[in-house]
Amino acid sequence: MFRKALVVLVVPLTLGLVANAAMAASPHFKRNGSPTCTVSTSGSTSSTVCKASLAGLGNGTLVINVTVGGEAVYQCQNNGGQTAPGQNRVLVGPVTAPTTIPADQIKNGNVSFTTNAAVLTAPTTVTGAEAGCPNPNWTGVNPILTTTSITMTISQGGVLLFTCSASDAAGLSGTVALTC
Repeated sequence: MFRKALVVLVVPLTLGLVANAAMAASPHFKRNGSPTCTVSTSGSTSSTVCKASLAGLGNGTLVINVTVGGEAVYQCQNNGGQTAPGQNRVLVGPVTAPTTIPADQIKNGNVSFTTNAAVLTAPTTVTGAEAGCPNPNWTGVNPILTTTSITMTISQGGVLLFTCSASDAAGLSGTVALTC
């Protein structure tokens, strides 16, 4: 009888301690460690790299996904090689770049990271209709890409910790602060 009573008391107590240890993690961005991204665009290609510093992490692999999207504006080219401005913005992306940080690189619940580059590339040509050309015999050429949205998700052990983002229809460039 004593053993049965002991098991009835010890098992819930042990489970409670394990649950508290698992929930002890309190992830947050360090002071001056909020996520920022650097967007570099050249013609039809844009590269986005993000960085941040976290504290209060638990034990587990960290998975960061950076997703970017944008728009490209094309020139319209006729069969004679003449060009004129296109009228439409053509959606490009989204594209996602994952970054994985193994648990053994997280020291005392802290980690600073820089993500892999999310590279967005506009197609070199599109149809005349997509580019907003005067007629369908024209082709959209010479794209100028603008990154318009960035979303970064941070997960640990399969649990989503943060979703951070920035967007601007006029375009994102240089250093961009994300809002979480």
